[in-house]
Amino acid sequence: MKFYPAEQYQTACHEKFARYERDIRKLIPNTRVEHVGASSIPSAVSKGDLDISVGVELGELEDVIGRLTTLGFKEKLDTLRTPELCMLESTSSDDVALQVVANGSEFECFLTFRDKLRATPALVEQYNALKVSCEGWPQEEYREKKADFIEHVLGLK
Repeated sequence: MKFYPAEQYQTACHEKFARYERDIRKLIPNTRVEHVGASSIPSAVSKGDLDISVGVELGELEDVIGRLTTLGFKEKLDTLRTPELCMLESTSSDDVALQVVANGSEFECFLTFRDKLRATPALVEQYNALKVSCEGWPQEEYREKKADFIEHVLGLK
């Protein structure tokens, strides 16, 4: 796993987000589409991937998931799947993931985490240091360490 400084990937991610946001809103007009993940946080290091939160009403979640597959996404296996959350990954060469989230659910934590880091540069520095310290680690170990940090920021630990 390799991480990149913001100046090496964020412009491309913002441009890619604008394109996906347009396509998602065209397909599903009444959805909330938000740029989340490290690429949405100024100065954050990242693997260079793009994460998008798609907020929908609870009763529309399954229909929205089905529609998003027409944009080249499939359900990501081996991730948490609940009636309020479904992770999708791109089937194209774009490294893009969608978090389809029921509005008002606990899974809006993607937005809360993003907003806390945007508001607190010291947290971004800590997040960057954590990521850089994990370079070359197995994916699972990195995810565990990152999850601990996210839980700490969200006040869950």
